[in-house]
Amino acid sequence: MLRFLTRRLISAFVILILISMFTFLIFFVAPRDPAVLMCGKNCTTEAKEIIRANLGLNDPITSQYWEFMRGIVMGRDFAVGRCDAPCFGVSFAEDLMVWDMMVDRLPLTLSLTIGGIVVFLTLGLGAGLLAAAKKGTVTDKSLSSLSLVFSSMQIYFLGPVVLGALVYSTGWLESPRYVPLTEDPSGWFMGLLIPWVVMALIFTAQYTRMSRSTMIEQLQEEHVRTARAKGMSRGYVFFRYAWRGSLVPIVTILGMDIAALLGGAVVTEMTFGLAGLGRLAVDSVVNIDLPLTMGVMLLGAVFILACNVVVDAAYAYIDPRVRLG
Repeated sequence: MLRFLTRRLISAFVILILISMFTFLIFFVAPRDPAVLMCGKNCTTEAKEIIRANLGLNDPITSQYWEFMRGIVMGRDFAVGRCDAPCFGVSFAEDLMVWDMMVDRLPLTLSLTIGGIVVFLTLGLGAGLLAAAKKGTVTDKSLSSLSLVFSSMQIYFLGPVVLGALVYSTGWLESPRYVPLTEDPSGWFMGLLIPWVVMALIFTAQYTRMSRSTMIEQLQEEHVRTARAKGMSRGYVFFRYAWRGSLVPIVTILGMDIAALLGGAVVTEMTFGLAGLGRLAVDSVVNIDLPLTMGVMLLGAVFILACNVVVDAAYAYIDPRVRLG
């Protein structure tokens, strides 16, 4: 296990370096000058050159990249003050520390993602287990049909429909908003309930179908039938033997869905008018804000790579037949 984790961490580090290099190079293809963006409309040539010098934009691209990466580990000094590690620089557009901007937006994105995962996992696995237990009945066919319908929808379509039905037409729920959990748990829950419901409707479908099919397959395995033949109860066999064996493919698609949720935070937040890391990423690209773009890209990559490592390591615990050399 230790060797496996070491290899994965090394490969994750290499991927992060490649992502940072690619993003840095793409930035210099952009036609807009960040010094002009920071200088404003009435910008003189002298003021622009001073800003370029302060930002280090006159240095070779290799030097700029080295200073940026060194700042993440050791911190940097800027005209606006000291930036302690991890330092992703100063936003060209907002003149604020990038790390502080990301930390300010991160709780919303994490709340949106983690809450959505909890909801669609609970509903999806529950519906899948129920469909497998009621195989061939009306319940099984109804759940399978509903999962097929919702799996064909997208957030940017279903989101406005749910908003129109539950907020604008009936007023049953309030518009999505973010309230810190520590300040008002009830407001935090109600403010993110609609995005969670929409994500649950879309992602639950996949888990319903997957858990149903894998559970039915596991129930036909020899060790499960042997346990039933020994007189063990149906519920005990169902959860103790069949349920655990069906989790491996569930964990696999969960890892991919976590990456999809983080990568698709832009669509989710724009659909519901929330200002998290996804909205911050859009703003950074529109404003040609290299430090902010780099920070959001690298932070998102770290979360996705960490989730993949955790998912791979979880295989050994779920399925003893899996050996990570």
